[in-house]
Amino acid sequence: MGRLIVLALFMVPSAQYAAEKLDTDRINKKIEGIAHPAFKDNKASVVVFLSFDCPVSNSYAPTLIALHKAYFARGVGFIGVVAGSDLTEADLRKQADAYDLPFPLILDPGMKRADAFKAKIAPEAFVIDHNEVLRYRGRIDNTYHARLRKNPRTTDHDLKNALDDLLDGKSVRVPITQAIGCSLVREDSSKASGPVTYYKDVLPILQTHCQQCHRPGEVGPFALMTYKQAANWASDIKDYTQTGKMPPWKVVAGESFHNDRRLSEADRKTLAAWADNGAPEGNPKDAPKARSFTEGWQLGKPDLILTVPDDFTLGPSGPDAFRCFVLPTGLTEDKFVTAVEVRPGNSRVVHHSLNFYDTSGTARRLEKEEKERKRKPDEQDFGPGYKVQMGVGFIPVPGTFGGIGGWAPGQRARYLPKGYGYPLPKGSDFVLQLHYHRNGRVEKDRTQIGLYFAKNTDVKPFKAAVIRGNFLFIPAGASNQKVDGCIEIQEDCELHSVMPHMHMLGKEIKVTMIAPDGTRRTLLNIDDWDYNWQETYVLKSPISVQKGTKLGVQAIYDNSAKNPNNPFNPPQRVWFGEQTDQEMCFVFFGMTNNEPRPRIPFRAVTFPKD
Repeated sequence: MGRLIVLALFMVPSAQYAAEKLDTDRINKKIEGIAHPAFKDNKASVVVFLSFDCPVSNSYAPTLIALHKAYFARGVGFIGVVAGSDLTEADLRKQADAYDLPFPLILDPGMKRADAFKAKIAPEAFVIDHNEVLRYRGRIDNTYHARLRKNPRTTDHDLKNALDDLLDGKSVRVPITQAIGCSLVREDSSKASGPVTYYKDVLPILQTHCQQCHRPGEVGPFALMTYKQAANWASDIKDYTQTGKMPPWKVVAGESFHNDRRLSEADRKTLAAWADNGAPEGNPKDAPKARSFTEGWQLGKPDLILTVPDDFTLGPSGPDAFRCFVLPTGLTEDKFVTAVEVRPGNSRVVHHSLNFYDTSGTARRLEKEEKERKRKPDEQDFGPGYKVQMGVGFIPVPGTFGGIGGWAPGQRARYLPKGYGYPLPKGSDFVLQLHYHRNGRVEKDRTQIGLYFAKNTDVKPFKAAVIRGNFLFIPAGASNQKVDGCIEIQEDCELHSVMPHMHMLGKEIKVTMIAPDGTRRTLLNIDDWDYNWQETYVLKSPISVQKGTKLGVQAIYDNSAKNPNNPFNPPQRVWFGEQTDQEMCFVFFGMTNNEPRPRIPFRAVTFPKD
């Protein structure tokens, strides 16, 4: 018998997750118009539609490479076909090399193969037997439960099962599943028209709110710099902006903060009308001037630049990675840091940073141990630094450790309030914790940190206070587990920033300030917690906090099977702890006053009832 061919069709998407009715009309029927020399003498063929413009599709490159290697000896081959694309042969080879695809790719500008299969999604798999009869169509596996939303674990390997059944001479056990990914777009012969157009109405919104991240080389998984790019994602632009998922801003109520990325209601209506009318292009003469982006250090040359000493290599697949890099400051005297700027070496994968100093030498020791550890053959992440689970890998000793802000995409560097700074002791190590997203290919990063020091000695510490939500564990199956915590501030001060923190079971979190007279004020409320979008919320106007004021947190956790982020299936009791599959609840506050002590004094109290 001949080889079984896996055909990967790379398509241009409109990037809409399609939860449509499963198409059954071609199952167990011959698919015409797919002849290719590589099919000659094969037992069967498997067709997988993919797209280099779709992040879900790209994330499956390692899976397809593994399937290719595993099944080649059993007569399985892969052919990639790029359909309906402007790519040249040179572009195609470059993309194949970027993702280390070991199987050949061909161009299909007329999309004849996509039409033959009635393919709608990238990625979507089709299995046909040696008579070119369709035996399976659907997802590759259940890595995703929605577009860009992963399950905690991959448990169903549908394409692999279909291959095994077919090679064993059996009927495919599940012949149809729903593919999840990006919709394949067909060119419409008629030009869409309407009162809302891309150049006049939509492009200004994208420039202001989206292009900072959604441009080549940045963390956004696709670009929104041209009409074609925006039109391909029109449905998602509407859906994500209507629900408030994009631009990413988790606060739904509370105070006014810098870097608030929320769209106005008028902007959301404009984007929806544009998508509903077929994404009209309009007249290019109506386009605003192209947005320019700051290159280099945003606040000018830093006083101290710290650089990760070598490239860190990030593997293509698996869960997100958290890694700490230890950067000796070499300072011979104490400093106050008035601003911090993070410059990712590879913005495609650097999701956010948390910054600290350490004088205990513990972080340095952990990095040394990681460097001396023998690397495992299958280990895909390597280089400087050491692996952590969201924290810094150790419990800090008071007086030897402190925070120095953080960074997230789209966040501009800014100075602390005048006269205040983060203390940075002499001889300390700067500990940079980076959160990395994987994108389906091997990436390298070498991030830099710029520190700006106070120019005079009349500077006071930018201080901290912290609430801990009180619990020992979250019971298995609890879908609405409530947790609270509260502190009472012991001296007058001003509040400048708020940073809530939970892990994957987090569902909602609310931070409240209660004045000595009992008046309540919501500082922030997040009703759809996502541990991937954690940031420090900096108040536009500082809030005066009187001695005796209480700061409280109320959080809700979902440890049920319905939570797609639950690290356990079936759910298990989850204890308080630092690991990703454990839980915690903290709120960190940035505060100032004229007292010389480095921290705002506070005491834990019971959260007062309404």
